[in-house]
Amino acid sequence: MLIDSHCHLDRLDLTPYDGNLDALLRAARDRGVSRMLCVSIDLPQFEQMYEAVSGYADVDLSVGVHPLHVEESPVTAEQLVELSKRQGIVALGETGLDYYYQTDSKAAQQQCFVEHLKASRSTGLPLIVHTRDARDDTIALIREHGDPQVAGVLHCFTESWQMAEQALELGYYVSFSGIITFRNAEALREVVRQMPMERLLIETDAPYLAPVPHRGKKNEPQYVYEVAQLVAELKGLTLQQVADQTADNYRTLFHRR
Repeated sequence: MLIDSHCHLDRLDLTPYDGNLDALLRAARDRGVSRMLCVSIDLPQFEQMYEAVSGYADVDLSVGVHPLHVEESPVTAEQLVELSKRQGIVALGETGLDYYYQTDSKAAQQQCFVEHLKASRSTGLPLIVHTRDARDDTIALIREHGDPQVAGVLHCFTESWQMAEQALELGYYVSFSGIITFRNAEALREVVRQMPMERLLIETDAPYLAPVPHRGKKNEPQYVYEVAQLVAELKGLTLQQVADQTADNYRTLFHRR
């Protein structure tokens, strides 16, 4: 069974399902998706997200602040620790650094990331890390403030094999999204080929980045099937082997055994 290790269920377009989240989740289950991780990006909407999805037995949740939301949603390690005590919370984040879209908030992003790293050390919960055009600082902060016994995942990975190697050395997993199906993503596909399967996760990042052949549509968890399919092709494995290994990786990282 497939696991979508990163999606935003509270931000999906439910119009094709007559506004019914249950119907969208059924569509995912019908394509073999057995579990989904609904990821928080800010605190103002965390309560709404939690209320909307925490009742589903096959949906896990995180709590955290995305680097592009740090100025409108400041957070402390103590706040994260307290919120993480809620039932169903299996991770902190997404957090991290994004210098591609925003460079004037670098200091605030770094401080917010450190707060998440501190909370991870305190709670034992893994981190979901967003990193874009911030390779050196991301690795440096993880190395300085992180706990290799807890670690986390670099989600929706688009960076180099060199960065992936550094993350692996720090105990991290690496997750790939529908971007690997894009025509211009050959360098990223090469990273997938080199990635050890026991540290690889798959995701949709829905509602963003729908994979081929669904580009142009809103993404949703059922499309993690296409991501798994391409990983299988790139690694010379069966779809079932990819599903089983990535599901096992998910359960190991997020303590879902």
